[in-house]
Amino acid sequence: MKTNYLKNLLGAGFLLLLAACNTGEDQAGSDTETTDNSGKPNIIYILADDLGYGDLSCYGQDLFSTPNIDKLAASGMLFTQHYSGNTVCAPSRSALMTGQHTGHTFVRGNKEVQPEGQYPIPDNTFTLAEAMKDAGYVTGAYGKWGLGYPGSEGDPVNQGFDTFFGYNCQRMGHHYYPHHLWSNRDSIILEENAGKLKGNYAPDMIHEKVLEFITTNQDKPFFLYVPSIIPHAELIAPDSIMDKYRGKFLPEKVYEGYDDGPKYRQGPYESQAESHAAFAAMIEILDKQVGEIVAKVEELGLTEKTIIMFTSDNGPHQEGGADPEFFDSNGPLRGVKRDLYEGGIRVPFIASWPGKIQAGSRSDHISAFWDLFPTIAQLSGLEEPENIDGVSFLPTLLGEPGQEQHEYLYWEFHERGGRIAARKGKWKGVKYNVLKEPDAPMELYDLSQDIGEDNNIAAEHPEVVAEMEEIFRTARTPSEVFTFNQGTYLQKD
Repeated sequence: MKTNYLKNLLGAGFLLLLAACNTGEDQAGSDTETTDNSGKPNIIYILADDLGYGDLSCYGQDLFSTPNIDKLAASGMLFTQHYSGNTVCAPSRSALMTGQHTGHTFVRGNKEVQPEGQYPIPDNTFTLAEAMKDAGYVTGAYGKWGLGYPGSEGDPVNQGFDTFFGYNCQRMGHHYYPHHLWSNRDSIILEENAGKLKGNYAPDMIHEKVLEFITTNQDKPFFLYVPSIIPHAELIAPDSIMDKYRGKFLPEKVYEGYDDGPKYRQGPYESQAESHAAFAAMIEILDKQVGEIVAKVEELGLTEKTIIMFTSDNGPHQEGGADPEFFDSNGPLRGVKRDLYEGGIRVPFIASWPGKIQAGSRSDHISAFWDLFPTIAQLSGLEEPENIDGVSFLPTLLGEPGQEQHEYLYWEFHERGGRIAARKGKWKGVKYNVLKEPDAPMELYDLSQDIGEDNNIAAEHPEVVAEMEEIFRTARTPSEVFTFNQGTYLQKD
């Protein structure tokens, strides 16, 4: 099946596929005053949660289809070498919001705060949302935040967003029928989901607010951030959609979860007897919502002044019954969420802007989450922010010359014994278990020949290994909160 992915994605079959696809206070910032910025494009950034590189049919998935996302790809540019900020939620989103990789961004790991939320990015952090406000944009975030508990300095409404609706806490985001959601600073109790009731499917509620934001702000330049909770666990979808997939992906995978007790809907996943059907149903919901966002933009006559981007925060997960092996969710790549192999961090990325981005185009440009900040800054006429690691990929989007290239990309993951990785051109260096074995041999891969990272060729290229070792030593600064001590190997925190 890996061969089919490569054939579909990298060969003529992929181009044929694109051609085929081408036939209250929560009132979405309505009270926000803006100057006349009618020439600035609207920006919609849709972030899936744990969607793998191979989970879209335009990237090779053949067990189910994603027609609306495929159509978005056909109308714009599909990237084959785009990387997430990290291999888990919070640090990946921190890289996105700050334009810094995980050696520099403030939040470098998942760090829980009880009873709800994650460790906050500090008030002095200059976020992408704050930059958009400076540029005269109305800003809204709808979905899952994960960068600061309610009311903290990291709360989204304290970090540049005019409006927020959804899950503040990524742990609470495990549940699709939550007991409450957040509307700015207000906790909205969902009586229809009290106890074990399942009356309000949260992704539908959040999606309605997304469409409302677009309608309300159609006459103003807006930055809309849509960090969906799909398709992360728990795996659950309304019966009306589940019924389409029941019995289609046999044998089913049964997951026995947490269905009663004091932690019910407080983090642990519920049981799911039809995990395969549920996963496919959730992808259909995500795909449908993307299609409805595009349709709303078209309905309001905003198509040519709106750039829509779609991606995922990291690779496919294995939680709550998810079965990435069954669906080949990482495509031709090695690894899944929490890996720093390609499958954990290389993600789908699509950008559509009719009239500006060539329809049906594809780019092999090497880019990452921390590039979004300078790209959007350039797009909206802002000066490039200081102290970031990102490189604008706007020239690539617009098909213009002068695209700057990264010297290298860098990631660190503080769990599972400590993992670090870097990419420099075609080369990828990886080290695992560095907290215990800081001087362990490096793995080295030539991604131009070995996208699956099957052949460690470190012994054949000692000069490249030395370059990677130097990157690992110098690419980061210490953090007093997210410590990553590795003996003498890296700078101590």
